[in-house]
Amino acid sequence: MNIVINCDDLGIRSDVNASIFRQMEKGLVRSATVMMNGAAVEEAIREAQNFPHCSFGVHLNITQFATLSNHPGLAPLLDAQGEFNGRQTGRPYRIPLTKAIRAGVFAEWSAQIERARALGLRISHIDSHHHTHTRWELLGELTALCSRYGITRVRTRVNVGRSFTFHLLNRAWNRRLRAIPGITTTAGFAAFTTFHQRLVSGQSIPETMEVMCHPGHDRYRAENILLDSNWEDRLPVGTTMVSYREIGMPEAILPS
Repeated sequence: MNIVINCDDLGIRSDVNASIFRQMEKGLVRSATVMMNGAAVEEAIREAQNFPHCSFGVHLNITQFATLSNHPGLAPLLDAQGEFNGRQTGRPYRIPLTKAIRAGVFAEWSAQIERARALGLRISHIDSHHHTHTRWELLGELTALCSRYGITRVRTRVNVGRSFTFHLLNRAWNRRLRAIPGITTTAGFAAFTTFHQRLVSGQSIPETMEVMCHPGHDRYRAENILLDSNWEDRLPVGTTMVSYREIGMPEAILPS
């Protein structure tokens, strides 16, 4: 069993950066995704150089903070100050994503990838803030982004610990994503609290699984308490903690 624990929101604030790197220093957390329009992104990428055993991806963002592209198609997603307002209103989920908006999203996602590369980040994978990359209407843009920048690893939709109907919808999207040539995903994905509950109860866990967490966020206080506990004592025998870069690699060259 290979488990990737991924920290979301690296680069959003200095205190969040510090919390994420503290978890990485402990050795069990080996992956994070960087919010490229966050306030502390440059310091995050500088510090990431000190963690060569970890993988770092891009946390695509169209719901919070200022745009990097200023594409006119993004206008319906912005507030009066020209910043993404999805965190407050859920707009990327509630409004139809027209062709013009989708073009704006692709331009913005591209700008975020390009900034990451310009700052020297070796991009291992992508996911998104508030899971916007999993909207069906944006699957074409997501595919084009991966093709344009040679990205092969993408976060799948939640498929562990949700209702049966929710699971069916997500399974359909996951199946479509995995059908794209060159794309690799984990078999399972869930939040850290759900993952921990399954460990405690002895429920099954997929052979390869991404576990999402948010170190340093007050909103996820219970999750952070669990991260600082001895949760790893409950891991099944034979479990290997890996970075996202190692997903899809032959078993023989995974670290012991």
